[in-house]
Amino acid sequence: MASDRQADSLAEAFAQVPRELFLPAKERGFASSNVPLQIGDGQTNSQPSTVADMLTLLGPREGDRVLDLGSGSGWTTALLGVLVGRHGQVSGVERHRRLIDSARTSLSEIDPDAVDLGSVEIIAATEGVLGLPEAGPFDRILVSAEAESLPYELVEQLCIGGVMVIPVGGDMLRVVRNGPAGADAASDADISITRHGSYRFVPLILD
Repeated sequence: MASDRQADSLAEAFAQVPRELFLPAKERGFASSNVPLQIGDGQTNSQPSTVADMLTLLGPREGDRVLDLGSGSGWTTALLGVLVGRHGQVSGVERHRRLIDSARTSLSEIDPDAVDLGSVEIIAATEGVLGLPEAGPFDRILVSAEAESLPYELVEQLCIGGVMVIPVGGDMLRVVRNGPAGADAASDADISITRHGSYRFVPLILD
């Protein structure tokens, strides 16, 4: 369960980053509805309650370095930017060029004098590469696409003590990398996993 402080921070982030800014014009009238909305290329902007659940499990802290894999519209990337603050960094990774362009445009329309997003970027995914292994390790990794099995190549991009939230086989997993420090490869012995209910997402593309 989220602490009162975490819940307040999350509510503030939602208040500062309007969902409608990250939606196609025809979907903006539904921004306040707790439903997933189409953003093109077969992708969706997840319903707000799901986003809130995932961010609560992720527990981003001020100053964290965060990987947002499957950043889509960029809304969750922006929310993460508010949560990690000016000393944090959020890297959103997306496969679809049109979504990358629209997410960057939406982010540029947020008034920096009113909302401190910190350092937020949207990066085009590299074919055949999952995540941003060259930019890790990350304190937090959020995956907004469903994997068939736990991708250890992402676990290896977590720092020791880092947390990843990812839907796998219909279940939302919270994965903590425990160690050993300095290890290049992650294994079952190095992680702790808890399950947090059933969710449906678009599939995670691994190639």
